[in-house]
Amino acid sequence: MTVAFCGNDNPSAYNISAGFLRNVCFLDAINLVPHVFLLFITFPILFIGWGTQSSKVQIHHNTWLHFPGHNLRWILTFTLLFVHVCEIGEGIVSDARLQSRHLHLFLPAIMGFVAATTSIVYYHNIETSNFPKLLLALFLYWVMAFVTKTIKLVRYIQDEISFRQLRFCITGMMVVLYGLLMAVEINVIRVRRYVFFTNPQKVKPPEDLQDLGVRFLQPFVNLLSKATYWWMNTLIISAHRKPIDLKVIGKLPIAMRALTNYVCLKDAYEEQKKKVADKPNRIPSIWLAIFRAFGRPILLSSTFRYLADLLGFAGPLCISGIIQSFSNQNQSTNTTDNGTVINVTLINATVINATVINAPITPEYSTDPFLTSTDFLKNCYVLAVLLFLALILQRTFLQASYYVTIETGINLRGALLAMIYNKILRLSTSNLSMGEMTLGQINNLVAIETNQLMWFLFLCPNLWAMPVQIIMGVILLYNLLGWSALVGAAVIVLLAPIQYFIATKLAEAQKSTLDYSTERLKKTNEILKGIKLLKLYAWEHIFCRSVEETRMKELTSLKTFALYTSLSIFMNAAIPIAAVLATFVTYTYVKEEPPSTAQAFASLSLFHILVTPLFLLSTVVRFAVKAIISVQKLNEFLISDEIGDDSWRNGDSALTYESCKKHTGLHSKAINRKQPLRYQLDSYEHSLRLPTHPADINDCAIKVTNGYFSWGSGLATLSNIDIRIPTGQMTMIVGQVGCGKSSLLLAILGEMQSLEGKVHWNRNRYSVAYAAQKPWLLNATVEENITFGSPFNKQRYRAVTDACSLQPDIDLLPFGDQTEIGERGINLSGGQRQRICVARALYQNTNIVFLDDPFSALDIHLSDHLMQEGILKFLRDDKRTLVLVTHKLQYLPHADWIIAMKDGTVLREGTLKDIQTKDVELFEHWKTLMNRQDQELEKDMEADQTTLERKTLRRAMYPRESKAQLEDEDEEEEEEEEEDDDMLTVMRLRTKMPWKTCWLYLTSGGFLLLFLMIFSKLVKHSVIVAIDYWLAQWTSMANNKQALCSTEQPASKTCYVVVFSILSGAGIVLCLVTSLTVEWMGLTAAKNLHHDLLNKIILGPIRFFDTTPLGLILNRFSADTNIIDQHIPSTLESLSRSTLLCLSAIGMISYATPQFVVALVPLGIAFYFIQKYFRVASKDLQELDDSTQLPLLCHFSETAEGLTTIRAFRHEPRFKQHMLELTDTNNIAYLFLSAANRWLEVRTDYLGAFIVLTAAMAAISVGSTSGLVGLGLLYALTITNYLNWVVRNLADLEVQMGAVKKVNSFLNMESENYDATMDISQVPKDWPQEGEIKIENLCVRYENNLKPVLKHVKTYIKPGQKVGICGRTGSGKSSLSLAFFRMVDIFDGRIVIDGIDISKLPLDMLRSRLSIILQDPILFSGSIRFNLDPECKCTDETLWEALEIAQLKNMVKALPGGLDAMVTEGGENFSVGQRQLFCLARAFVRKSSILIMDEATASIDMATENILQKVVMTAFADRTVVIIAHRVHTILTADLVIVMKRGVILEYDTPENLLAQEDSIFASFVRADM
Repeated sequence: MTVAFCGNDNPSAYNISAGFLRNVCFLDAINLVPHVFLLFITFPILFIGWGTQSSKVQIHHNTWLHFPGHNLRWILTFTLLFVHVCEIGEGIVSDARLQSRHLHLFLPAIMGFVAATTSIVYYHNIETSNFPKLLLALFLYWVMAFVTKTIKLVRYIQDEISFRQLRFCITGMMVVLYGLLMAVEINVIRVRRYVFFTNPQKVKPPEDLQDLGVRFLQPFVNLLSKATYWWMNTLIISAHRKPIDLKVIGKLPIAMRALTNYVCLKDAYEEQKKKVADKPNRIPSIWLAIFRAFGRPILLSSTFRYLADLLGFAGPLCISGIIQSFSNQNQSTNTTDNGTVINVTLINATVINATVINAPITPEYSTDPFLTSTDFLKNCYVLAVLLFLALILQRTFLQASYYVTIETGINLRGALLAMIYNKILRLSTSNLSMGEMTLGQINNLVAIETNQLMWFLFLCPNLWAMPVQIIMGVILLYNLLGWSALVGAAVIVLLAPIQYFIATKLAEAQKSTLDYSTERLKKTNEILKGIKLLKLYAWEHIFCRSVEETRMKELTSLKTFALYTSLSIFMNAAIPIAAVLATFVTYTYVKEEPPSTAQAFASLSLFHILVTPLFLLSTVVRFAVKAIISVQKLNEFLISDEIGDDSWRNGDSALTYESCKKHTGLHSKAINRKQPLRYQLDSYEHSLRLPTHPADINDCAIKVTNGYFSWGSGLATLSNIDIRIPTGQMTMIVGQVGCGKSSLLLAILGEMQSLEGKVHWNRNRYSVAYAAQKPWLLNATVEENITFGSPFNKQRYRAVTDACSLQPDIDLLPFGDQTEIGERGINLSGGQRQRICVARALYQNTNIVFLDDPFSALDIHLSDHLMQEGILKFLRDDKRTLVLVTHKLQYLPHADWIIAMKDGTVLREGTLKDIQTKDVELFEHWKTLMNRQDQELEKDMEADQTTLERKTLRRAMYPRESKAQLEDEDEEEEEEEEEDDDMLTVMRLRTKMPWKTCWLYLTSGGFLLLFLMIFSKLVKHSVIVAIDYWLAQWTSMANNKQALCSTEQPASKTCYVVVFSILSGAGIVLCLVTSLTVEWMGLTAAKNLHHDLLNKIILGPIRFFDTTPLGLILNRFSADTNIIDQHIPSTLESLSRSTLLCLSAIGMISYATPQFVVALVPLGIAFYFIQKYFRVASKDLQELDDSTQLPLLCHFSETAEGLTTIRAFRHEPRFKQHMLELTDTNNIAYLFLSAANRWLEVRTDYLGAFIVLTAAMAAISVGSTSGLVGLGLLYALTITNYLNWVVRNLADLEVQMGAVKKVNSFLNMESENYDATMDISQVPKDWPQEGEIKIENLCVRYENNLKPVLKHVKTYIKPGQKVGICGRTGSGKSSLSLAFFRMVDIFDGRIVIDGIDISKLPLDMLRSRLSIILQDPILFSGSIRFNLDPECKCTDETLWEALEIAQLKNMVKALPGGLDAMVTEGGENFSVGQRQLFCLARAFVRKSSILIMDEATASIDMATENILQKVVMTAFADRTVVIIAHRVHTILTADLVIVMKRGVILEYDTPENLLAQEDSIFASFVRADM
């Protein structure tokens, strides 16, 4: 066939006798001119580049949006491209009807498409290089194109071509679009004045882009990059080379920062407050405030969502159209085959004459077969392209909708967190202390309620989009199938409430699981803390059983959870099958014929669309309910009492809370542009400060007159307070416990409610350095805790740490004063914490210092040192005013001014001399108290508490040599790789899926269940494919040459219906079976992994617990077990389902059209790379999101705990700033994570659209049966939904498998050897009876790779002897005591007890026959009876006897429940001394003939120590006792003393003999101890 521009089958085509403009072909040629002009001009500019005149500010160039009308231009250009595609299609379809090729029908359209594409590329390049003059070329192009198209349109109107003709419509639309683009161009000239004006406008880039730290570019990039997340490419690909960290993701853009959103929400909330101010019963609505602040993006997202949902219906309609035209082709061929005439319902586009006859009469030289739009849409290829474009658009809109809601949700959360934080800083102290607002409630608000609201915002567009989607779907179904469609819809609607019921049950199950797991964790924590004692007493199995019992309860609750999860999955999969079955069977019997193929597959696809909103609706409704509850809680919190405003600080009358409310608006004057934002925020919060009044007396720092103060109950806690605090002097406040000393300090600081009276400050009340009674630390380094935001001054810092004797403690910490302490850091003792708080108060450069009982947790040496160096020297030198609350009356003589209190009133005020003369009685009372304190001091001198605390700290810090050994093995692998510095290996490690771990997880569920799971999955998917295949055969049986059932009616109908019903039934049952097997397998795996982990840990060697941080082990039982229990099964289910769906779809398409396989190769490669890059980036971003959440939550809880301190120091702005930074850091990580998810989804969705396009094209060109075409297209459409889930689930699984890997790293640990090497029957029942101990040549080490700690120790202990062992720290005393229990590795020599070598005995037998009292008294939560005898072997008499011996009987009798009285966790409800006595009773209950005391008196006071000594000498008179001595005087009465040094015995004799030798080491120890 020859090719010519105007075709060569019509001689009149080149006839111009009626004038040029009357010739259609000539007009089309003119239309080529603008396009060619544009290409001719722009290509050189694009390729050669232009002058380097660019913006002078360094910014992310390619994201700078300069020109006005930017978004409109992109939208118009995209619309133009779409119209061009239609024009090309129309031209080709028209051309197909003519005898020869007519290029003029489609060539100008193709050139137009190329030109439009070039125009937008050209524009983008001009825009990013800021060279607007070059836009003139575009302006000229739009004008020319507009003129040529208008001429063509006028010509059509003259020829009276009607509006029904497609070409007329297309030309009309082109004219409008070119006109609009021309207008956009004129607007750019008007605004930027780059031409025709003398002074072009200068532009500056947005503030965010001048800051190179901002890396989140979504708001700044062009429309195409916004829609496809193209700007994320660099980040996601770079994740391969090096992990993404906080530096890489940078800062949030200003508009998304918490502060910006906070001001928005705060203003909206204040507006609501004003509205209800005069209505006493109403409270301001948070909902309305949220809508005012964030309504616009929500509406935008909803619009996107509606567009996406409407475009979603294009799929079923296009499928219907394509199959319809196929059926018609088949039928027209059948007509000729069978000779019988079949009624042709619709005439396909290949039957030309119909339209030619109907076309209006046109002049004879026209070559145009004008198409109507219905003719155009009957062409299969056109429908396939339209389907492809609709899918691309639908997915783009859907992802845009998701992105906007997520961004808004994150902004809302940031704003809410800032609101809550500001409220916390203003909460009245009574609220916190009286328990109206507990710390738990505040933490819940932060961690749960804000997240609930954020999630609600994510899902809320569904609330109004879903009903519309459902209604549209039902209408379309009704159009297709009539009344029988409503039967199917009814099935779906009736089953929806069941979904909701299952969802609520799921939530309940999850809650009860949480309760049990909390209980299990508490027990596990106790085991791990007391593991040494449990092993020494051979009780580990008893406690292990208790954990296992709780675990069984947790598993039962998990089973319920799993059952409802699988029911939920089952409903989701089974509902569409049931609906389709009901619909088609009804249709067949009502209409007496099966539905046509087009009807069948279009309705199938509609049912798939309908199920999703119904399934999600239950979730959305549940979230809506939760959000309503969250808002109620937030409201209660936001309207709770606040402390009075700044009035009291300036000596003016006490303003009530109400009057303070009025000033909360934002004052323009209060904001200083030069100050950083945090100060602005602060000044925004504070009301106007009142003018100060000079105080009466100048030498008075603070004066309280006629003060009555209350803790918010209205009853005065402090009454009739008239005091003054002299400037630059030390004031002491003394009095009994509970007389209101601390309250007085807080009242002065303004924390209490003032009922009447005034607090005058001499000058303005600035910062007060305050150390509270209960020490409060930040989660920060020691240095940051002491400097507390003040500039670091080395000299001052040294002076303060020396005054508080902190240096020795700091030296013990692993990183000195850069060690993290606080909640998440290292646990310090009470005294250490208190000294750091005092150091903080001393370090601050404030005029006034308040110390609330700073000596309470300190021993006498430290107290004296602190008094002398810190208070008398350091503070006096600085001439600072000090107010000191204390119980230590011996310091009264140092005070310049004394305030004595009693029962909330001031008893006396004055100097010590005044009181001595005026109130003799009080002075005498003080003197007797002082004497008593002095006696206690003498006792105290011996119990040196500080050395103990330091010892505890040292023990906590330093058994960590081999900590690295248990760090996750993968880290080691990575390190090795990095040493090779081979980038490729690192990358390979980061991109590799942990298949080994996956296999380990799957097999831990048992091979039978694994096989069952795989088998049932495969069968289920085969059955589902079979259902659809059968449907295809049944609906196209009229056209089928070889039918599957007999062709006779009605047998054929029955046969098809029965088989269809059987297959559907089987599919529904299999859906249930598969979802159950996956959950069951997950449960079994979780059960086995936890069981193995617990037993492995319990039986691990003691060295493991010394070298592994407790938190690390606990993490395996908490976070990791939770992931294995609840998250992996559902991820695995989702992954296997979506993968199999995609595979079965690809299989089905390939079966229907084998040519499709060719297109699979490039698509497969693209998919592989997308998932590979995404998985790595997603893993990093998820870790960042998790790791930035914890500091934020901790900051909230620590602020609530340290409120009084923060407010006293006046550091609210600093803490607010820190909170805003933490919030923004967490939000940016979450934003990037959600943008990465969108990046992935857009790409997989586009891949899916290409699959649909290729499948449709292949099917049309091959021309198989209509049933198979329908099948292929239906499956191609499902792929688009499931491709991104495959990748998302893969990425999730990879992260979650980390938990299995960590648990597994513990499972490979060595256990202790519990087995015996001798016959147990040879061991006597009551061994050891005598208690004779022979130690022969004993060598001991902690591990094979470490040096020995005991070297060739030989000694003999007679039965019943009392032996004392002493030596310096590290001499091997404790190691010897552990060797008796085989807690350490005895690699040479042996210990023989009563003739039996202990290394041959089973471990639990050996340990259960000896007794030990450890230095740290450990009690477990449970009853007293359980603590003394967990094995329940003893009678009550024995237990009472033991308590009597330990002198605890009377105390226990007084407790409610006696022996069954409860012990709280760690025995906190008893003093340390009492706990140690319980341990003594526990050892007595054992009745073993050997007792070992390992520094048992180290942590107790003198009185308790004396009791212990007495008991050991009397109750244990006939038993062998080995005492490891901390203080040498405790073993002076022993029968034998052993002195050790560096693992060898130096001296071995009676104490008398050793003391007689002047030069003996023992004698020197005793002298030092005196």
